[in-house]
Amino acid sequence: QVQLVESGGGLVQAGGSLRLSCAASGSIFSINAMGWFRQAPGKERDFVAAISWIGGMTYYADSVKGRFTISRDNAKITVYLEMNGLKPEDTALYYCATGPRATVSGTQYDYWGQGTQVTVSS
Repeated sequence: QVQLVESGGGLVQAGGSLRLSCAASGSIFSINAMGWFRQAPGKERDFVAAISWIGGMTYYADSVKGRFTISRDNAKITVYLEMNGLKPEDTALYYCATGPRATVSGTQYDYWGQGTQVTVSS
């Protein structure tokens, strides 16, 4: 079992920045990749970004490329999502997840956090 706890969400004006954190604990030896997903009310969960734990390869959704940056701290078993140039359409509940490999498919991830709310006002 892996436990994930997200933090860092909040309310920000359009154009602003936030940094989300996701701390992992438990069976951390099983972590090969971590990803961020988001879900807006009435919409499906969407892939945002992912990073491989060894090598640090990163992947981004087209909608956030150039604005969001995913990174990891191996010592702290924590993944971050730096979000700049936020837009109202970025408003969603943001989840982190772990899985065997970095992929855009949420079904490939085994463990999920409870989510942290990001609200961007216009």
